[in-house]
Amino acid sequence: MTSSLITRVEQHDYQKLFIQDLNWSRRDHPPVTIDYEGRQVTATNVSSYKGLRVWVVNEKPDSKLEAALDRYLAQTSTDRILIVHNDTEQVWRWPVRRAVGNTTTTRLSRHRHRTGDPDPRFAEKLEAIRLPFDVILDSNAVLAKVRQAFDVEAHNETKHASKLMARLYTAMEKAYPTSTPRAVKDHEISVTLARILFLMFGDDTDMWPSNLFRDFIRDHTNPDGSDIGVQLTVLFDYLDTPDKQRGTPEPGLEGFRYVNGRIFTERLALPALNAEFRTVVLEACDRDWANISPAIFGSMFQSVRDAKTRRQLGEHYTSEENILKTLNPLFLDELRAEFEHIKTLGKYEADRLRKLRDKLGRIRYMDPACGCGNFIIVAYRELRDLELAIMERLQEITGDNPMLLANVGLKVTLDHFYGIEIDEWPARIAETAMFLVDRQCDLKLTASLGHAPDRLPIQDQATIVVQNALTIDWAEVMPITENTTRIVAGNPPFLGISLRSQEQTDELKHVWGDRYHGTLDYVTGWHAKALEYFRKHDGLWAFVSTNSITQGEATAPLFDALFNEGWKIRFAHRTFRWTSEAAGSAVVHCVIIGFSKNVHKPQLFDYAEPDAPAAEKIETRNITPYLTDGPTVIVRPSTKPINLQLGEVAYGNKPTDDGNLVVEPADYERAMADPIAAKYIRKYVGARELLHNGERYCLWLVDATASDLENSPFLRERVEGVRAFRAKSRAASTRKSATTAHLFRQIAQPNTSYLCIPQHVSESRPYFLSHRFPADVICSNANFISPDPDGFVFSIVSSTMFIVWQKTVGGRIKSDLRFNKLLTWNTFPLPPTGEDVRGRIVESGKSIIAARQEQKGKSLASMYSFESMTSSLREAHGKLDQEIDKLFSLKSSAPTELERQDALFAHYEELTAPLLAAAHTKPRRRPF
Repeated sequence: MTSSLITRVEQHDYQKLFIQDLNWSRRDHPPVTIDYEGRQVTATNVSSYKGLRVWVVNEKPDSKLEAALDRYLAQTSTDRILIVHNDTEQVWRWPVRRAVGNTTTTRLSRHRHRTGDPDPRFAEKLEAIRLPFDVILDSNAVLAKVRQAFDVEAHNETKHASKLMARLYTAMEKAYPTSTPRAVKDHEISVTLARILFLMFGDDTDMWPSNLFRDFIRDHTNPDGSDIGVQLTVLFDYLDTPDKQRGTPEPGLEGFRYVNGRIFTERLALPALNAEFRTVVLEACDRDWANISPAIFGSMFQSVRDAKTRRQLGEHYTSEENILKTLNPLFLDELRAEFEHIKTLGKYEADRLRKLRDKLGRIRYMDPACGCGNFIIVAYRELRDLELAIMERLQEITGDNPMLLANVGLKVTLDHFYGIEIDEWPARIAETAMFLVDRQCDLKLTASLGHAPDRLPIQDQATIVVQNALTIDWAEVMPITENTTRIVAGNPPFLGISLRSQEQTDELKHVWGDRYHGTLDYVTGWHAKALEYFRKHDGLWAFVSTNSITQGEATAPLFDALFNEGWKIRFAHRTFRWTSEAAGSAVVHCVIIGFSKNVHKPQLFDYAEPDAPAAEKIETRNITPYLTDGPTVIVRPSTKPINLQLGEVAYGNKPTDDGNLVVEPADYERAMADPIAAKYIRKYVGARELLHNGERYCLWLVDATASDLENSPFLRERVEGVRAFRAKSRAASTRKSATTAHLFRQIAQPNTSYLCIPQHVSESRPYFLSHRFPADVICSNANFISPDPDGFVFSIVSSTMFIVWQKTVGGRIKSDLRFNKLLTWNTFPLPPTGEDVRGRIVESGKSIIAARQEQKGKSLASMYSFESMTSSLREAHGKLDQEIDKLFSLKSSAPTELERQDALFAHYEELTAPLLAAAHTKPRRRPF
């Protein structure tokens, strides 16, 4: 069936093709004729389906003619297929729609078929638009089938392309002798595959006759692949040879144009490759590279790099969706809005459109961690699309010759884009991908205006520097020049303290200098470099970052530095789950923050869940370092609770005993068999016992007499073990404590009922877990202790307001919430609480304890997963939240996290204002 469709196409019997073979309907519109360059050209409607029309023009395919015809047909056929053909070739065009901001843009896809070419991709498109003969589809269903055939299916193409790239890498790697140095092998593979990408793209985008590279591999290399390395070397040299120096080309090279632009300049001595490599190259040539966004080359790269290497470099490749989350609010949305506004200006429109084009030409963009170039690719493509829209509008309102518009010189050019990348392989891909996206943009220009500049040999190119972005001067890469708008944006590597190397830590210390703080993530090095780059000049910049930069102790040193130099948050995406184009990509929670010095309408995007779509918060006034809407507040550690009604917390009791004061279950019976030792056995609660119901005991000997310590064999043995262990310590204070070996090294046990708070709680818990114990249960230093005779502290810790505060300002260990008495407890902005309110809060806490006791034998951890919480426990927590929410003046019955954060920071500012005022008011010293 596939071959018969191609046969019908090549017979140019399009009416039978659509009506008999594809089951479409008869035509519903008479032929139309346009004047084109002094002659009449007719388009015939051969078939239709509920308004979707197929038009055929018997003319030699020509971009300029096609564009003129399509503009005319668009007046009566919103959805249309235009076929332009002669005896040897034909072009099928289809308008592809893409949402950009609040508007929808239309661009034309274009498939060229040459008579005699098997063209399996074209056959697939034809098969896809076949309609069922026994079912009448509605117009939307037919449109969906046509879009499936002709729109760019980037997601599916990405999967195929990524797998093929991985196979190419593997096949080529196998061909190298084991003695080849790794650096040499990686370099040559990166250069070769970047060149092959360029050649496959050239086959599909009219850089030379269609499938010229495929035919070169198929017809001029041996099936066993034994000479493919030699032949590729010959081809690479030919592509780098200017026309005047070429002479007579060897067989298979006819038609390849001089490329220039450094892609083929370096001479390589490729190894003897094999049949596997040749087979994969031919398979890759069968993909439609014209319809693959170069922005997905990053995922191809990730597919061929092992997980260990990615982790060492901190690589997290960004999807186009996340790239646009960065670029749109940073600068693209503003430019598009200006374009839409200009279109309303009447007689001033044309002049303002030309000025907007000039404005685009003054933009300079750099990604200082560019990887395979995803950010610069998308930024370039979007600016070129906007420039094309301006040119189309100018042609529409002024009647300017489209060719004149295209020839006056594009304002958005490759040499306005820059990247820094530490690893050569992705840098090579980025450099190549920028040529390819430039070619795609030129095809759009040709499809719309009928003409585009000839790019070969290459004259302009993006600057991609292979360097460490934290050690190079960014001004050397993207020079600071007058009358330009400088924009820096990208996705730098994320590496916490435990993951980065000493060299990377040293880099971070160097860029931050005296402002370095040990909690800063590696990604903040790029923030420090941005401060340096823009210190004396204005600009815009934004980075995708791990959300750790807006949490814990790292927030103050980072945002103090940014705000002190006049930067403000222009826009921010609150925490969302990372998505990458590559399979097996990292699972990371990210934020995106953009900065400028003049912010009029900040934009804050929130996510109901990490995987949910972004929702912009309306009428945001100011974005804080914690990505909330309100006054700029930075929470700093406090040695005392800012509301003393909270009470203080302390670390639990620290034994420093080599296990001798702890009685494990295996030793419990022997300890209890000693009647003296049995008097001093106490329940002992560490983190595991608190959260998972484990049982341990300890020797609590604060009241032990000298005679008991001497007369109990068990006590004598254990105390001696402690003494010996401490005596060997390198710390003088620990050696000194050997004289009181029967006591815990540090004692914090209260003499009343107390709250036991774990140091770490999983981020998946709906509430921060804790439990009240009587004074005779000993708490280990794996937990915190707070005296809590009536349960008030328990109620506060168990509230939603507290866990929101913990998640917002507290630090983390991996993804777990880390309780910090100085940063999260002492700073918790509990409003002053009257006795009546306190009583209701305490009673609500007792209801929670009662609901827990209904589940005897279950651990805290098992009770507090979202799936397993009982209705009575949820209800008890809900009633507690109502009381505490009222205390914070929250009016909503179901406050969002953002609403809770707003209330928390408002009360924090209110409670700390007197403290800050007192700190700044110092008494004057009396003169002598």
